[in-house]
Amino acid sequence: MPLAGHLVELRKRLVISAAALIVGMVIAFLVADPVIAFITEPIQIVAKQRGHAALNFGTVTAAFDMRMRIAFSIGIFIAAPVWLWQVWAFIMPGLTKKEIRYTVGFVASAVPLFFAGCYVGVLVMPHIVELMWSFTPEGGVNFYAAQDYYDFVFKLMLVIGVSFIIPVFLVALNFAGIMSGRAILKAWRVAILIACLFAALATPAADVVSMLMLAGILIVLYFAAACLSLLFDKRKHKRQQEFLEGSTV
Repeated sequence: MPLAGHLVELRKRLVISAAALIVGMVIAFLVADPVIAFITEPIQIVAKQRGHAALNFGTVTAAFDMRMRIAFSIGIFIAAPVWLWQVWAFIMPGLTKKEIRYTVGFVASAVPLFFAGCYVGVLVMPHIVELMWSFTPEGGVNFYAAQDYYDFVFKLMLVIGVSFIIPVFLVALNFAGIMSGRAILKAWRVAILIACLFAALATPAADVVSMLMLAGILIVLYFAAACLSLLFDKRKHKRQQEFLEGSTV
């Protein structure tokens, strides 16, 4: 296909993806109230138990802006089957059957891990809100700006979700021949240190339980990726030996 044909195909895929995103945003906008109630539940719990905590909409358009942010974020997930297929349909003609099989396997592994990470972020979030509130001095009042609070929730879920799919990229590097399983496993001390530092940054310093839970999950995923890479290396080495023996016969 000439370059002009690729550009026409790309425009077609982008238009379909944008249309799906708009439909997803409309649906998400209509169900924004339950989402807002869900992510602000920690504030409600703190307000009931200790008082002086509320979500603050500081401008005329703040409430609408928050709904639009929620609509866009959820709309991306609702439209994910459509735009992922469009991306896949655009690049698939240039892939071999083996590459297609590997790509499907990596995507099938990465997507559940990403959502699992987002779920862990949801579990950690209430503890962070309550712990941070505990540092409020006597007589202080917590009014959380809606935009800042949503950014905090969204970034927390996104960062932890992305951290959960890093082992998939390690396995991908092993498949590409860039890193061996032995090299991945050899760096276990550095990996544990990075996992603990990341968990410490992603959770409050005083919330040791959440930090240990997140660090433990990341470490387990790392060693799972290392073991899987070692297994692939062993299979690759075995196939190479069989090929060399067959070629010498």
